[in-house]
Amino acid sequence: MDIKTVKIERISNCNVILGMAHFIKTVEDLYEALADSAPDIKFGVGFCESSGPCLVRSEGNDEELKDSAARAALELGCGHCFVIYIKNAYPVNVLRRVKETPEVCTIYAATANPLQVIVCETEQGRGILGVIDGSRIKGIETKSDIKARKEFLREIGYKL
Repeated sequence: MDIKTVKIERISNCNVILGMAHFIKTVEDLYEALADSAPDIKFGVGFCESSGPCLVRSEGNDEELKDSAARAALELGCGHCFVIYIKNAYPVNVLRRVKETPEVCTIYAATANPLQVIVCETEQGRGILGVIDGSRIKGIETKSDIKARKEFLREIGYKL
């Protein structure tokens, strides 16, 4: 058994969602869930099929994001994992619909942070053990940090 770290490519002004699903129609169902979630969303989905031809299946409404998601899924090479890149929306806008997709089993990460995936490889294949999302924590927020957090959420329109 080998354990390695796979770095997920960061794309400017994009968020990435990493999850696990099952069944070949996942990629089309995720397309529909994302397209219905936000009016101006641009996205790409890469899905690793883990039986039959074992191909990366991809869909999206933006060719660059679709290609990037397919490449990231191929580099991970973990059966039934999916990678979604989104632009012009945040994970908070789409996660409910993604999680409601019948084939989706798990969401590992939804982030714009640097993302590393801990992958285990055996003679059968590869699987995701976990993720490293962002940087190590530096402390507990202060009163000024709380004020800045609340101002930021209002500035971007997520709180009144």
